[in-house]
Amino acid sequence: MEPRYLLAKDAAVREEDFGLLFYTMAGPRLFFLSSGDLLGSEFFRGTHTLGQWIQQEGKKKCIGKTQITSLRKVLDSLRAKGVLIEC
Repeated sequence: MEPRYLLAKDAAVREEDFGLLFYTMAGPRLFFLSSGDLLGSEFFRGTHTLGQWIQQEGKKKCIGKTQITSLRKVLDSLRAKGVLIEC
């Protein structure tokens, strides 16, 4: 089953022209996700999987399997670093 993600308690996300900027209060640390407009900060409410989000937002035709795989890896990396929580 594909995971859904929430922001960790001490993390925040901000939408930028290039994609998303994550920052944590513990550290502090910055993380950049060059996703363009594929993901919005609303994605991190834990209500949709990546596949559902892309389908819902009508972006399925604009993104290939390689890009989806890359996004999944980055999201998992952010989870491993404590920025995101898998739910």
